[in-house]
Amino acid sequence: MNGEIRIVPIQGIGEILPGSDLGLLLFRAMQAQQLKFQRGDILVVTQKIVSKAEGRVVHLDEVQPSEFALAFAQEFNKDAAHIEVVLRESRRIVRMDHGVLISETRHGFICANAGVDESNAGGARILTLLPLDPDRSAGKIRARLQKLVGEGADFDIALIISDTWGRPWREGQVNVAIGVAGMAALTDYRGQSDPYGYQMHASMIAVADELAGAAELAMGKIDSIPAALLRGYAYQPDTGSGKTLIRNPATDMFR
Repeated sequence: MNGEIRIVPIQGIGEILPGSDLGLLLFRAMQAQQLKFQRGDILVVTQKIVSKAEGRVVHLDEVQPSEFALAFAQEFNKDAAHIEVVLRESRRIVRMDHGVLISETRHGFICANAGVDESNAGGARILTLLPLDPDRSAGKIRARLQKLVGEGADFDIALIISDTWGRPWREGQVNVAIGVAGMAALTDYRGQSDPYGYQMHASMIAVADELAGAAELAMGKIDSIPAALLRGYAYQPDTGSGKTLIRNPATDMFR
């Protein structure tokens, strides 16, 4: 049973450089706001700062475009080096139309431009790439925070790495979970009965995505706030994985 949910933006984290101790920076920023972890807290961290800390950054001036990237860029007035980076980060191209590339990443995510992004990347002609293993990244940050809090402390939190994606058939973008640690990403209601006695057969709620989307309301896209603390949601403790949110191709009617 959930009641009031509180969302607190974590401010003052500062610029993230490759090799930054992200767990320590988050911990210090929380201390500066006089915030202490409570059992059951959820920390949502944007993919952008995780990728920066892990060195998943590309300078376009160092990229040599392929002939395909050059042809695509010329046809649709795009940056050929940017297109080349997207192609390199893609396992396959799902759709190409009107200058837009919908890609399947090596993780199995299907999203625009394989998750390659230039917003908030740190300067002109700099791109960030998705973490190589977002679940592993989430687990490492969570473990680092555990160490900083102290082994004897009542520390049991969940951590979500979020990214901003578009949605088929819907305008606008939302934050979704690409990496999860410490909680189940899905809540499965199948087999349970609603208040009217109807037994549910297909209801699985993507709670990690919903929490990521809620956190974005406190972070914003242009406010330089790349993390938020959510308090009050009773999640299901679990090792957690963002991969469980990827629809099985066998049940995907649109793949």
